[in-house]
Amino acid sequence: MSLHLGSIAPDFEANTTMGPVRFHDWIGDQWAVLFSHPKDFTPVCTTELGRAANLKAEFDQRRTKMIAVSVDSVEDHHKWLGDIEETQNAKMNFPIIGDEQRKVAQLYDMIHPEANDTLTVRSVFIIDPNKKIRAMVTYPASTGRNFTEILRVIDSLQLTDDYKVATPVDWKDGDDCVIVPALQDPAELERRFPKGYRVVRPYLRLTPQPNK
Repeated sequence: MSLHLGSIAPDFEANTTMGPVRFHDWIGDQWAVLFSHPKDFTPVCTTELGRAANLKAEFDQRRTKMIAVSVDSVEDHHKWLGDIEETQNAKMNFPIIGDEQRKVAQLYDMIHPEANDTLTVRSVFIIDPNKKIRAMVTYPASTGRNFTEILRVIDSLQLTDDYKVATPVDWKDGDDCVIVPALQDPAELERRFPKGYRVVRPYLRLTPQPNK
């Protein structure tokens, strides 16, 4: 099954370092980030999981849960946690799925045979409370992820869900936003954007971030 933006994230049951989960139930009414790492006891993954753990408060502010997965066992994950915590000055505070049978990896197309036919690539799936996939990013095993960027994408998704705006290049929380081109009625523009807006081109109108 091909997964696209807007697809329902496949549900599954799995064992994790924090006990068994049924994925959709675990998400509940929050957002979620599901991300894979190629293998336990590897250097880049160690830095990534430590960084994610240290950013948990930032994800919590965005009503977003994190859950990681690799094709190693939960037992191996538990053995590895001490290394992550010691070397990254982090306390692991989100679950890691054991996926020895590659059930989750196959559901989410996380194994790319052209890159490696046994290990997962660095996949990221951002999933909303309706269990829809809202963003996907795939990195090679050699490239560690930027979790600040993942937070930025969540900020953009949550903002643009609530307001008729899009976020321009290099946008970050607090920057000006783009008014969607479909919105043309002057009265509605005035009502929706009381802080005003500036017209760069008829199709390019910038307004202060509406929820700030």
